[in-house]
Amino acid sequence: MTFDCYGTLTNFDMAGAARRVYGERLSPEAMSAFVEAFRGYRLDEVLGPWKPFVEVVHNSIERSCKRIGIPFKPEDAQRIYDEVPTWGPHPDVPAGLSKVAKEIPLVILSNSMNSLIMSNVEKLGAPVHMVITAEEVGAYKPLMKGFEYMLDKLGCGPEDITHVSSSFRYDLMTAYDLGIKSKVWVNRGHEPANPYYEYTEIKDIGGLAAAVGLEPALKRA
Repeated sequence: MTFDCYGTLTNFDMAGAARRVYGERLSPEAMSAFVEAFRGYRLDEVLGPWKPFVEVVHNSIERSCKRIGIPFKPEDAQRIYDEVPTWGPHPDVPAGLSKVAKEIPLVILSNSMNSLIMSNVEKLGAPVHMVITAEEVGAYKPLMKGFEYMLDKLGCGPEDITHVSSSFRYDLMTAYDLGIKSKVWVNRGHEPANPYYEYTEIKDIGGLAAAVGLEPALKRA
C-alpha cells in the first residue's frame, strides 16, 4: 500500500505556518488571499524541473508576496520551511495506520527532501517499509516519474498496489492515468469529491483497514 505523506498522513500545516509569519501584517481578507496564492504557487513550482523543496517554498512565498503587494523577505520563507520537519500526523493516523501495517507493507511517495521526511515519518506511529522522496526521484508529484520510479523500485505493476492520498491534483489523478485501479481518497477537505477518478472514500485513516477489506465495514444507521 502506497501513500502520500504530507496532508494525507502528516498534518501539513503550510497555511498555518503562513498565518504565523504574516498574520500580524495582513488583514484577514488579505491573509486568506495570501494562503490561497501560496497553495496555487506551490503546485506550479513543482511542475517544472526538480529543485530543492526549500526553493519551492521560497519561490511560492515570493510570488505570493508580489501578488498580495507586500515586501518579500527570504527569512520569512525559511521560517515556514523550517517548520516542516516539526509537524506530526493527523490524530487518526497512528492507530489507523498501525492496523494496516500489521498486514500490508506501507510505502511513502512524498514531495519531500531526504533531510526532511524521516522526521515526519518517525512521528506517524506505524512501521513504514520504504520511503521515496521527490529528491530521490528527481521529480515532484503530480508528474508521473515518481510513481513509475516507485513501481520499478518495488518490482510491481499498477495492479499490485493501493494508493492512498487526500489529493486528486497531486496523486489520484496521476494514479488514475497510470492505471492504478485501487485508490483510496482520504477526504480531509482539501478538494471536492470527483468520482470520475474511481476511488474508495474514507473520512480519515481510521477507515482504511475496512476500505481495503482487513476488517468489516461499519454498518450505517
